[in-house]
Amino acid sequence: MVRCWRSKRASERMTLCVLMRTGFRTHETIWGRRRPYDRFSNMNESPSAIGTALSMIATLDADLFEIVLLSLQVSLGAVAIASIIALPLGALIALQRFPGRRAVVILLNAMMGLPPVVVGLMVYVLLSRAGPLGSMGLLFTPTAMVIAQSIIVLPIIAALSRQTIADLHEEYGEYLRSLGCTPMQSIATLLWDGRFRLLTAIMAGFGRAIAEVGAVIIVGGNIQHSTRVMTTTIALETSKGNLALALGLGVMLLTLALGINAAALVISDTARRRYG
Repeated sequence: MVRCWRSKRASERMTLCVLMRTGFRTHETIWGRRRPYDRFSNMNESPSAIGTALSMIATLDADLFEIVLLSLQVSLGAVAIASIIALPLGALIALQRFPGRRAVVILLNAMMGLPPVVVGLMVYVLLSRAGPLGSMGLLFTPTAMVIAQSIIVLPIIAALSRQTIADLHEEYGEYLRSLGCTPMQSIATLLWDGRFRLLTAIMAGFGRAIAEVGAVIIVGGNIQHSTRVMTTTIALETSKGNLALALGLGVMLLTLALGINAAALVISDTARRRYG
């Protein structure tokens, strides 16, 4: 398909023809010059970018590890806050019977797929200058990112822990009632007894948090040396063509996610064998 435009200038008349083809395009002018724009041209740079990325990791590049450290601080902080709220909440929903409980369970499960950009927008509105919490000055800070990630992670941990505690209650419910345990004592006992199983729920929340992009870029602003984390930096540097830093952070992101989950699994299995 050929489209032509004519541009009239004071000193010249030029016809610009743009030939559109699959995968690339060529600009032709009356001087017969061609400038190919191959959208796959950066693929030739991939081997050198991979080498540079591995070199950055091996030499402990300061910029790269600054981003990694901030990512861990934000995600681990969010998971810790969400777990403190979500674990008792999930246990409470699992053990207590109240009107509308089924609707609450359905809502909790549905919120596991809560759109991150919607959460980011809600937090942005709350923390903006015109919002109710604007005077706190938290927008575009790591604290705002922790708040957004906590909201995203909380339903995941709560829903998974509810199911875990419900399964444990079916197994030990009669025994706890025979001991005369109150509901709060039963919740505390089952949370402690199922602590190793609940690591799975917490790790699921961490995986969701560490991979988050939409919410943190809205409330954090992706500010260099302040709120730039691994996921937002990968998106930014890829769009800029800086594949080395993007690949280096991608390798670190995969390594951390797999390493932390593997460590949690080993700890859980070891503890189960030792303590039963």
